[in-house]
Amino acid sequence: MCGQIPLQLSPSSTSSLRAAIPPGLVKLVPLCCGVLAEGLVLHSRATDPVEVKIEVVLPEKERAKEEMPPNGKASPLVYKVNGTARHYHLDEHPITLNPYQNLKDVVEASVCHVKDLENGQMREVDLGCGKALLIKENGEFYAMGHKCPHYGAPLVKGVLSKGRVRCPWHGACFSIGTGDIEDFPGLDSLPKFQVKIEKEKVYIRTSKQALLTQRRTKVMAKCISLGNYNISSTNVLIIGAGAAGLVCAETLRQEGFSDRIIMCTMNRHLPYDRPKLSKSMDSHADQIILRPKEFFRTNDIEVLTEMQVVAVDVKNKIAVFKDGFKMEYNKLLIATGNTPKALSCKGKEVENVFNIRNPEDANRVVKLATSKNAVIVGASFLGMEVAAYLTEKAHSVSVVELEEVPFKKFFGEKVGRALMKMFENNRVKFYMQTEVSELREQEGKLKEVVLKSGKVLRADVCVIGIGASPATGFLKQSGINIDSKGFIAVNKMMQTNIPGVFAAGDAVIFPLALRNNKKVNIPHWQMAHMHGRIAALNMLAHGMEINTVPYLWTAVFGRSIRYAGHGEGFDDVIFQGDLDELKFVAFYTKNEEVIAVASMNYDPIVSKVAEVMASGRAIRKRDVELFVHRGKTGDMSWLTGKGS
Repeated sequence: MCGQIPLQLSPSSTSSLRAAIPPGLVKLVPLCCGVLAEGLVLHSRATDPVEVKIEVVLPEKERAKEEMPPNGKASPLVYKVNGTARHYHLDEHPITLNPYQNLKDVVEASVCHVKDLENGQMREVDLGCGKALLIKENGEFYAMGHKCPHYGAPLVKGVLSKGRVRCPWHGACFSIGTGDIEDFPGLDSLPKFQVKIEKEKVYIRTSKQALLTQRRTKVMAKCISLGNYNISSTNVLIIGAGAAGLVCAETLRQEGFSDRIIMCTMNRHLPYDRPKLSKSMDSHADQIILRPKEFFRTNDIEVLTEMQVVAVDVKNKIAVFKDGFKMEYNKLLIATGNTPKALSCKGKEVENVFNIRNPEDANRVVKLATSKNAVIVGASFLGMEVAAYLTEKAHSVSVVELEEVPFKKFFGEKVGRALMKMFENNRVKFYMQTEVSELREQEGKLKEVVLKSGKVLRADVCVIGIGASPATGFLKQSGINIDSKGFIAVNKMMQTNIPGVFAAGDAVIFPLALRNNKKVNIPHWQMAHMHGRIAALNMLAHGMEINTVPYLWTAVFGRSIRYAGHGEGFDDVIFQGDLDELKFVAFYTKNEEVIAVASMNYDPIVSKVAEVMASGRAIRKRDVELFVHRGKTGDMSWLTGKGS
């Protein structure tokens, strides 16, 4: 099909070589910095030898003959890594063009002296038209974008550990060597900048555009095999278009997968930032979508909206849709998430009662609550975030909860009471240890919420946040293993018991390495991202096991609570700081070991603990108690292993 010959050439001889070979039969493939693809300008000095490969390419007709299989249909190319065949597109990793072709876009600046940074230090530096993050580790300097692409957190305030930086806000991790995202949330990586040392000064060279965007989307393959498929067949079918489904599709393309990918969703929208439904309720769908339409079109990821799968035939590899349409697949990812639980009381069908499942629900709640009375049933993360958001808009906000304090099972009683006090100081009224017995209406619309305690609350709108169940009912007869609560059981590679069928996100239970491979369900945004990535890598036979530290956050009244680990079953909580002032860190322990941490106004300790947990090191309860009793705010020497 083609052959490659490495040669050492000077730039002046390159044009002579081009002239000597007929057009269309040669490509110049770069092997060193400064050499570009055929037809582009060479930026190396005129005297420097240039190493290139001459790739002789057959004319289109001849190449087409070689690529045509016996059945006469075009087939995708295949490459092998570690002996495993995978689909691959010749142009999936196009030649990386010199980022400084437009010299007007180039910026280079001296940012510090080589001795200004110690090993393990980070500094935010200004290049005049934008900032960069400068890092020194093991005697080497690295530079990349300074803002987390997720929500723009300043990474200089994060945690540097073993070749990566962890975001101080939500825990996303980026390689300092490449800028690639290694843990989530978020989809994009960081731009990587050139660093050079001259006369003991550190220089950074990059493009103004990279400084402006502060993000980089990885190169993705394109689909080259659509001709092999009819409308009702695909190689990869992804059921669900949340974080898990989207990251799975993107990871496949980033890894060079060039076959057909179809995502289907019951939702009318493209994948969007679901946490914002309760944190930023005024946001419209087009403001919170994770990728625009053009992204899916460009990267050949097909999305079928308002399409519900009602059955899966794993033997024949067929998904059946509600309208009777059937689709064949080769690999399947089930990422259907969960379904909110509804009230079972009298009047549950009354108008203006909501489970917030989409942007339209959130927008409608805000409109109905403005200057009116809102009742939130359930002091869950969603319920409390909705209550906090509505306080500045509604005439009154009431929360009804069966437990004694909010978040008791998750954060413990002391943290729950501190948060409850913060809400009460912001005009939220709590009705605890009771339930709703009736929803009363007037002319078909909600008028009152009646509690089992006998209390009657005026209500123009009601939001239900009492938990959710996995959306897996359509799988009951499929043969896929589902536990008694409806969760799909997967292994560390996100594989179900059926070959070629994977599952991810809120609907699964999986082995959590952090808790000795205990099977857990963690319905949080960061974890869904990682599930999707692991599933994709194992669809490509990488043999990758999940090994991430759960990381979540909630935001209320302009304050954030960060949390890392998995504290289910904790038997003690050790506090540092002041709960009344809402500046604290809480260490959750079980059997003399820290299993989770939560904090408010104590960054970046949650990211610091997450990095220690990710390294596999245990954090002992005794060490935490010594740290707390010394009362040294911000002293983390016990955590890093440095100092006494």
